[in-house]
Amino acid sequence: MMDYVKLLGGNALAALNLHQEPNGVSIRWPDDVNIYHMTLGKHLGPASRDKTAMIFESEDGSSQSWSFAQIEEQAVNLAASLRHLGYGSGDFIGIHTGQHPDTAVAHMAVCKLGAVAVTLSQLYGPDSLAHAIADCGLRILLTGAGVWAGLRAEQGDLFPSLDHVMLRAPDVGELDLGAAIDGGADNPTSKDFVPSYGGSDDPALLMYTSGSTGRPKGIMHGHRVLASYTPSINLFFNMSMEDDDAVYWSPSDWAWVGGLLDMLFPAWMAGRPIVTSLDRFKADWAYQFITRHRVTHSFLAPTAIKRLAETPNPKALYDLAIRVICTGGEALAAETLNWAENKLGVVCNEFYGMTEVNHLIGNCAQIYPRRPGSMGQAYPGHQVLLVDDTGTPVADGDVGEIVTSNAAPTRFLGYYNAPEKEAEMRLGPYLRTRDLAIRDADGYFWYKGRSDDLIKSSGFRIGPTEIEECLIGHPAVGEAAVIGKPDAARGAIVKAFVKLQADIPASDDLKAELVDHVRTRLAGYKAPRELEFVDSFVMTSSAKINRRALRDAEVKKTGGVE
Repeated sequence: MMDYVKLLGGNALAALNLHQEPNGVSIRWPDDVNIYHMTLGKHLGPASRDKTAMIFESEDGSSQSWSFAQIEEQAVNLAASLRHLGYGSGDFIGIHTGQHPDTAVAHMAVCKLGAVAVTLSQLYGPDSLAHAIADCGLRILLTGAGVWAGLRAEQGDLFPSLDHVMLRAPDVGELDLGAAIDGGADNPTSKDFVPSYGGSDDPALLMYTSGSTGRPKGIMHGHRVLASYTPSINLFFNMSMEDDDAVYWSPSDWAWVGGLLDMLFPAWMAGRPIVTSLDRFKADWAYQFITRHRVTHSFLAPTAIKRLAETPNPKALYDLAIRVICTGGEALAAETLNWAENKLGVVCNEFYGMTEVNHLIGNCAQIYPRRPGSMGQAYPGHQVLLVDDTGTPVADGDVGEIVTSNAAPTRFLGYYNAPEKEAEMRLGPYLRTRDLAIRDADGYFWYKGRSDDLIKSSGFRIGPTEIEECLIGHPAVGEAAVIGKPDAARGAIVKAFVKLQADIPASDDLKAELVDHVRTRLAGYKAPRELEFVDSFVMTSSAKINRRALRDAEVKKTGGVE
């Protein structure tokens, strides 16, 4: 077990919400801890209120910046407008505004109401978005004009629970998000607004993420989530979060943990600016962007780092300030880590967890050495074990499932509308991850794959069931099965096997049509990268399609390489 008391020193423990215990350290936080007070609310005093909080680069290349005080004013305006509409403590408010500054303002406004932010990715197609909205009975959606233009016509059919849609450039019957944020003349006054902040165990975030079975589940987190992340966030940012020149940026979606809890909120925890854009990630664009804005700290999925690594010697081409990259979502290859350190010239700390219970394992080069290819060591305050199917710990060097305590500090409050799914995570006193690993004698963990059907591809968690249901919804499809096929660049890719309806001929055009059907209805990252027509499937003893047999056959084709 890593001795964090010795490595960090007693003075650093309290600042990281760590407290010394007889057998190590624990993570603690006040009962009234709140995401707003840990982020924006920390920086409204005279010494920091006028410091830059956010920079937004528009498509035309121009940039606009906001101070912490300006973000606060806008958050109060929006919160007052939402309260005027009848929303308050405990209500769900959908945030579907991508990486636009409106998203950051909206989260602060939701905190001020004591409401719950439902984080909705603009990558979702109409079916995925409709599922999330229906599952939580969402009544109000804050969205972007561009993405809503393609959904507006389907509102009545797909989103019947919505009473209000708020966006910039609204249509008839919609509300003006820009006016609400800017405090236009027609808006309710915000000068008398009194916030109603939730406490540590009050719901704060509802995030939809895929599991291995069924449609995406709503994962509920309380305000304590950010407090419980404090030690690990500081460690994977290499104990440098508050550097005077620190500038944060990530292409990761602010609707998910990587972009929101590992980037936007940490930047404001540190009182440093976050720079953002609506541009899609491309390596050449990213290099130019981080050069222009002097980005120093970033969260990048391993796939994004691999794209950057296609430029062999970037420091010879760009005047880069970047020095810390944290990464997660899939295993980071040793050669990618070596490139990041030796060619990009950064510290690259990998960490591991899942939306339900995060930041279990990871690295911090500042205080202990990394081992290329390793996930790192158990982070402070976390009990992390490898066990067999019965929950019995395995010996060092043996493959076991990664589990943690049922009382893990970063654990979620529960699944919304699906309490039975939380029961499926439990294995005696442990929470299961379904991820397999080996731990060496020095306490370093080494990832060995999944024990179930969940697909981890390019940092995304993708459930096969919803893709199969989507394919079966196409009139040409009789049966479908989806697996994760091992892939060196992405960790895995989505591969679909399709049995067509009788008398429907297979063709390349139909294959492309089916892939596009998934892309359009669900999301681009869920669309199969490979699709194969089959005449029949191997079935399990319970008369279900045997995905394991399909996956084993794909592994065999690659020479047995996972």
